[in-house]
Amino acid sequence: MRGWEVTYVSSEFGKLLRVSVFGQSHGRAIGVLIDGLPAGENIDLEELNAFLDRRKPGKNPLSTARREADTPVFLSGLENGATCGAPLCAMIENADQHSSDYRQLQDRPRPSHADYTAWVKWGGHADLRGGGHFSGRLTAPLCVAGGIAKQILSRRGIFVGAHLASVGTETDRSFPLRPTAELFGAVAAKPFPVLDDNAGARMQSLILEARQALDSVGGVVECAAVGLPAGLGDPMFDGVENRLAAALFGIPAVKGVEFGGGFASARLHGSENNDPFTVEDGEIVTSSNHAGGILGGITTGMPITLRAAIKPTPSISRPQQTVSLSSREAAGLVIQGRHDPCIAHRAVPVVEAVTAAVLLDLLLEGNHGTF
Repeated sequence: MRGWEVTYVSSEFGKLLRVSVFGQSHGRAIGVLIDGLPAGENIDLEELNAFLDRRKPGKNPLSTARREADTPVFLSGLENGATCGAPLCAMIENADQHSSDYRQLQDRPRPSHADYTAWVKWGGHADLRGGGHFSGRLTAPLCVAGGIAKQILSRRGIFVGAHLASVGTETDRSFPLRPTAELFGAVAAKPFPVLDDNAGARMQSLILEARQALDSVGGVVECAAVGLPAGLGDPMFDGVENRLAAALFGIPAVKGVEFGGGFASARLHGSENNDPFTVEDGEIVTSSNHAGGILGGITTGMPITLRAAIKPTPSISRPQQTVSLSSREAAGLVIQGRHDPCIAHRAVPVVEAVTAAVLLDLLLEGNHGTF
């Protein structure tokens, strides 16, 4: 209609498997609608809740003190513990909001947060409490979708796992050429998701130092998927990297995604970066995996490897420079409330979740919607 500006929130990804996230950080509830799940898939709710627990806040000084049960309530799509073909809708109620901590943000946007862009986009009507729809809180329903996808994939011999590759300047060792489901499970069982516990201890010290300095620190999550067949995906603009990157950038605070050797490949010669083909047990494989299991947008059959860069939490307790939106003048800002000094370690299961959901969508597409 003339004179009206139509705006919307694009919070859905997937083709055959469509995942749509809804809610706000301090609203009544958050949730996810998943359409296109194959029917007859048993969902182990105990296993799903254990997966959700890996990203849950309030467990230690490394994360926000906000406490949420994060137990999903299934409104549709599950009957007798199995998918029934109907769209699956899961809701997670919010319980521990301190909305008063965010009053000043209605007029003074946080630097490097979406407060300002949301204010512009929706003409001052955006819900900015706790980050609103842009909050990391929305990764909980993402983990519901991804946790279900992981269970379905595992029955087909496809496993997705991740670890915290770095925090600030401290780094973990990388996944081996052929990571296993057992390795993924061992990392997931740890209270801090790293391969090398000594490296993990140094990372935790760095996070606590940032907290004590009223600051924050970023990190990188490395994710891998094993067991995928060769030939999934399409060239150019609808390749496996394209689909994964588009969804991974939907995770709040992700500022970079790379596959295989990624940007480090640009420093190599072709003779160093090329992955030689060979045959093992009658299967065509490569003796290295700088390509990250993807060539021309199509899976090679080698493990898919990717890394997601997570920026430092923008909500820090140090005084910062911002503006008053009402007066359009410079203003100071001291952020109140409970915030993570680092969100990268809590993002590990989220990266797994999004990767698993995209790969299940690709697998369904390759099998014409069925298994």
